[in-house]
Amino acid sequence: MNIGQAAEASGVSQRMIRHYEKIGLIPPPPRRDSGYRDYAQADVHRLRFIANARDLGFPIEEIRALLNLWQDRDRASGDVKALALARAGELGRKAASIEAMRATLLDLAEACHGDSRPDCPILDRLTG
Repeated sequence: MNIGQAAEASGVSQRMIRHYEKIGLIPPPPRRDSGYRDYAQADVHRLRFIANARDLGFPIEEIRALLNLWQDRDRASGDVKALALARAGELGRKAASIEAMRATLLDLAEACHGDSRPDCPILDRLTG
């Protein structure tokens, strides 16, 4: 299949497919006589794997590790679990940080009169 078909089948844009090839997440596919890339079903499965890992917040280097584990039939599932738990922990820290920012903004908005007066605790907080 060509890159457009691979993109449609995997849900990964053509630009990202080329990027993943460039950084080595997927091997460069063979080329047809016309010079077009020729993707196999295995490439589509790999692209879906990458897309699903990205959707779960894994960065590229961790996806690279997950791909290696996925291909290693002698792997220990504990290695995969450790990566997932580490990512979940990082996401939890980010979520807590975002929730703290949200709470601060809501408190500031609550303290703001929101009328024609110039005093604004939101701007006061942003200026220091």
